[in-house]
Amino acid sequence: LSFTQGVLVGQLILAAIIFFFIKFFIFGEAPHPDIRAAERAAIRRQRTLHHQRTLSTHRRRSSVSNSARPRNLHDEADANALRRKRSVVLRNPPALTAATILAKTYYNVNAHQPESLDWFNVLVAQTIAQLRADAQHDDAILTSLTNVLNGSQRPDFLDEIKVTEISLGEDFPIFSNCRVIPVDDGAQGGEGRLQARMDVDLSDVLTLGVETKLVLNYPKNFVAVLPVALAVSVVRFSGTLSLSFTPSPSPVTPNFTSPDGTSHQSPPSNPQTHLTFTFLDDYRLDLSVRSLVGSRSRLQDVPKIAQLVEARLHAWFDERCVEPRFQQIVLPSLWPRKRNTRGGEEMDMEMDGTNENGTDKEGDSRREEQPASEEAKGKDNDRRDRAKATVDRPASVMRRQPTERQTPLTDLEHLAAEGAKLREAELKAEQREQREQQNHNQNQKTGLGRSGPASTSTIASATAGARDGVRLRNGLG
Repeated sequence: LSFTQGVLVGQLILAAIIFFFIKFFIFGEAPHPDIRAAERAAIRRQRTLHHQRTLSTHRRRSSVSNSARPRNLHDEADANALRRKRSVVLRNPPALTAATILAKTYYNVNAHQPESLDWFNVLVAQTIAQLRADAQHDDAILTSLTNVLNGSQRPDFLDEIKVTEISLGEDFPIFSNCRVIPVDDGAQGGEGRLQARMDVDLSDVLTLGVETKLVLNYPKNFVAVLPVALAVSVVRFSGTLSLSFTPSPSPVTPNFTSPDGTSHQSPPSNPQTHLTFTFLDDYRLDLSVRSLVGSRSRLQDVPKIAQLVEARLHAWFDERCVEPRFQQIVLPSLWPRKRNTRGGEEMDMEMDGTNENGTDKEGDSRREEQPASEEAKGKDNDRRDRAKATVDRPASVMRRQPTERQTPLTDLEHLAAEGAKLREAELKAEQREQREQQNHNQNQKTGLGRSGPASTSTIASATAGARDGVRLRNGLG
């Protein structure tokens, strides 16, 4: 073949490879969700079985090493136990095991019926509803997600990530079929622990939508930009939740060296109880992924992108809270304390505004603030005196006086107030009549009759108003 023919054949082969790659790899039909769920469940089951085999092997080796330990080590351990001072006041009850707890609480693992947990569903629903309300207040969840997505872990090939859609759902998870079983995981020296297992089912739509740009920074920054929009929705989740209370191990008392070179033993830390929860490997998480790639000619809902996103989310969930991994939450102290007490007489006194002695809290606070504000009051009085000396206006003095609390007026008081207003209007009318009469007389003396008709009408109206006021006053009397 000539050079030209070879180039053409190579171009055709490259175009065919790109075509088949795009058609079957990117736009190929994704497997059915049931098939993908079964494959993931099988992989998780194999991982759980491998962990159980490893744990059993480790327990056998530990038992063999403990039995083969030299006699002097046993004697040393016994001596250390005897050195510990035991209290003669506190009674030393026998160690409780899982079987003992089940027997004392009359719980038969084999015959006890699973519980429905209706009361627990109501409490969880109230908690989730409050969390949703808090998240929507002042767009708190939007600000938090934006800061997390654009944190320091954002890769360089991604532009700023913007949150375009958030849906917290409307339904609540339903817990059911709760049962208690003993579990021997070898975490506490071969002793088992009690574990509560319950089924969880959530059928809701929780959505998070984002948009960003894929940036090519080689050979220079922003050589090419590809807009990408993505929306992920959790459609359904079902699985088995495992809960247990795990006490903390024996407090460790490490040794530390003081500046003078002597070795001391630090005081032991307070023991803490952990709430341990995990999901069994038989869970199912159904997701709905929508994608939009491109700016002008956009590619919508690419199957390969959906598969990659689903695989990444399942891996994130498996690595955190799917058996054999678990989450531990430190529980606070449940011992009753005075500072944690709410309600009762204290709340009633707070609502009434009184303290424990029965006195007014506001009065106490005012009396406490009175000595501190004497100097400020003196300065205010000086300023008021200077203002009165410069400007003598009775109206301003009236405004500075404290106003009394207004109370509803009775009918008699209302009539008396109206009579006072009429008397004041009568006095003003008489004064106005006198001024008009004086002006009229003065104008007649000077020969200026500009205000004659107007003053005559004004005097007549004032006289009529005064007569009406006198009639109304006589009627009120």
